[in-house]
Amino acid sequence: MIDFDTANSRETLFVEVLLPLSIPKLYTYRVPFNLNEEAAVGKRCVVQFGKSKMYTAIIAAISKQAPLGYEAKYLIDIIDDKPVVYQRQLKLWNWIAEYYLCYAGEVMSAALPSVLKLASETKIVLNQEFEYDKSELSDKEYVLVDALEIQHELSIADISKILGQKTVFPILRSLFEKKILFISEELNEKFKPRKVKYVQLNPFYSDKENLRALFEVLEKTPKQLDALLTFIKLSKDNHAITRTILAESAGVSDGVIKALIEKDIFQIQEKVVSRFSFDSDSPDHQFQLSAEQSRAYNEIQKFFISKPVTLLYGVTSSGKTQIYIKLIEEYLEQDKQVLYLLPEIALTAQIIDRLQHHFGNKIAVYHSKFNDNEKAEIWEKVLNKEVQIILGARSALFLPFKDLGIVIVDEEHEASYKQYDPAPRYHARDVAIVLGNIYQAKVLLGSATPSLETYFNAKSEKYGLVKLMERYSGVKMPEIDVISISEQRAKKAVVENFSNILLQSIEETVANKEQVILFQNRRGYVPILICKTCGNTPKCVNCDVSLTYHKSSNRLHCHYCGYHEDNITECVACGSKHIEYKGLGTEKVEDDLKALLPNIRIGRLDYDTTRNKNAHMHIITDFEEKRLDVLVGTQMVAKGLDFDNVTLIGIINADNMLQFPDFRAYERSFQMLSQVAGRAGRRDKQGKVLIQTYDTKNRIIQQVVKNDFEGMFLDELRERKHFSYPPYFRIIQIDIKHKDFNKNLQIAEKFAQSIRQGLGKAVIGPQIPLIGRIRNYYIQTVLVKIDLENQSIYKVKEFLKNEISGFEANKDYKGAFIVANVDPY
Repeated sequence: MIDFDTANSRETLFVEVLLPLSIPKLYTYRVPFNLNEEAAVGKRCVVQFGKSKMYTAIIAAISKQAPLGYEAKYLIDIIDDKPVVYQRQLKLWNWIAEYYLCYAGEVMSAALPSVLKLASETKIVLNQEFEYDKSELSDKEYVLVDALEIQHELSIADISKILGQKTVFPILRSLFEKKILFISEELNEKFKPRKVKYVQLNPFYSDKENLRALFEVLEKTPKQLDALLTFIKLSKDNHAITRTILAESAGVSDGVIKALIEKDIFQIQEKVVSRFSFDSDSPDHQFQLSAEQSRAYNEIQKFFISKPVTLLYGVTSSGKTQIYIKLIEEYLEQDKQVLYLLPEIALTAQIIDRLQHHFGNKIAVYHSKFNDNEKAEIWEKVLNKEVQIILGARSALFLPFKDLGIVIVDEEHEASYKQYDPAPRYHARDVAIVLGNIYQAKVLLGSATPSLETYFNAKSEKYGLVKLMERYSGVKMPEIDVISISEQRAKKAVVENFSNILLQSIEETVANKEQVILFQNRRGYVPILICKTCGNTPKCVNCDVSLTYHKSSNRLHCHYCGYHEDNITECVACGSKHIEYKGLGTEKVEDDLKALLPNIRIGRLDYDTTRNKNAHMHIITDFEEKRLDVLVGTQMVAKGLDFDNVTLIGIINADNMLQFPDFRAYERSFQMLSQVAGRAGRRDKQGKVLIQTYDTKNRIIQQVVKNDFEGMFLDELRERKHFSYPPYFRIIQIDIKHKDFNKNLQIAEKFAQSIRQGLGKAVIGPQIPLIGRIRNYYIQTVLVKIDLENQSIYKVKEFLKNEISGFEANKDYKGAFIVANVDPY
């Protein structure tokens, strides 16, 4: 390590830099003498890589030793006054690269916001919504802004030519900080602040005489008068009253409030609620754990003394979030930072609101929906410890924590914690545990349905295990009934895909002014169109998969590559007009229910209805504020949502999950069905769950009915051991891809043969996966099963890394891609 306080500024220094590229090693550059004292690990520097391209790189190491075998180029500039990445982040990046068989540059690319890793081809545009004074710009900044006003978009290479200097990164950094510039690709996903609508009285009625006259007018409409009187009472203590709060407090429907708005008695005011922090100066600290929660909290504290990782296994609605809040309070008192991970940030607005109301502006939210300027702003705040609590999806793991005290991984079983494409293909829960180890921080995993691996580790005493088996405030677990679809069809008691039992329950629930969630884990209208004459089904032109029909757009869509085409009225193979729609998606569930129960207000929550940034919030808010009676959805309805008025859950068809060809199908089905079922019930009324299935005797269905997680765990564990699956074995999936089917098969067979020489029977395949072609690339899959008792996972990975590198370097295999996916589940 070099001491820069005493280093001679004329010494020859070299830096090893990490580039945001898929390359296997660090590259060494020479530091110009005038930059010697500025060089530091974690700072960004500008380097030329290749003949002409410039990149922002991270300094990973500094030495006086010149590289062997080539003459080091000079780095062009050092951008930062202080490091933007701590050495602990670099350590985490290296671990991810080694464990998940990828390159550290790929991890860097995933970790850093785009504004921190600019390259010569990066496109820059002006922020058209930002007003600025040109007179406050430097000469170079003025020239650049002037050029962008004329040309609209410039690459960094173009900017370099316009300004007549090799490095323009300091100028760009200044303009990014002033919010004058954007990276071009950000414009498609601009940040929109969350807005909340509040009711206020028309200022005309602040005059007492006008208000008295209004009372007389409203005597003819007593409910409207009640709403007005309630508003006046509430407004004495609270300046911000939402429509929902007003309607509930007055005991009237939303239609009454709407009528008063239409009469211009009430007016609607929109207020921006920051997503970075909570704008109240008085966060709510009124909070007390129940006796059962206190016991669990104390047990967690005891485990943390000896075990850095603990699992909180608590049934749905047991109050795990309150325990998280108490733990966060403790670490804030120690002046530590807290990372709270959620599987999908878009669906956890309720948790965000709860935490923000408790902790105020100590909390920040970080996820992919923010544009890169905002990500960079949060990055800077975390780096400087200006925020103490970070609430985020899996990408929040990469933030530069200065003093991390605890990581909370909520709903740790969720599959969405796993990143599939592009690299790094990491699992956020497992990386969180490593992150905790690097910082000597505690890690709490929470779930009502833990993953098999996590529960196995807890039962094996590798992790602490704390159970919370009672619902908060005495809320009963829901009553679960199973409906045999085949029996109901035989009785002619099924309309479309709804049994009469389910339809009647929906009507009764809505009549009682309660709400319903309907679950169908497939989006779209119907999965398959089939010609009744010749049996042909429309296929994607890029993938080996049938197209899904979406009625709202009247198009056929591929859910793998995004290809779409107009719906067909006749078979493209034989010309027949006899086209049959088969299967069931959420769009059809919604459509059928609207036809069967036209007076019920129905909404849908799935990928198709939540593509726009704030669409999910509108749907959730409408349901939360009782403007919808029924919410139809995919697995999204099971994640982090808590509606106190939902008393009925309907699962339209449980069978498609159980029949999925995957070793986790039963485990995931139990988790999904249990989580959805857990949405039902409130303090004064037991919830009800109706599961429609053809397979009523299926053990998973029966275990869900009995809430028998332990039984499911033991059954699955026996099967996993017998068939050599996790947690007893580790799996590495290697996909070989090529645009030519025969070449792909040939390369895959040679690759499998080669690694079989070193790993023997641990190698399975090659074989064609469930979807054998995606985006015009044919796929062959090779599985490697690693026996944890008899094999070194480190040695197996080193062997595979060398084999993959050898195949990628072989010119005979040009055009092929080899993708390694460690723990592909």
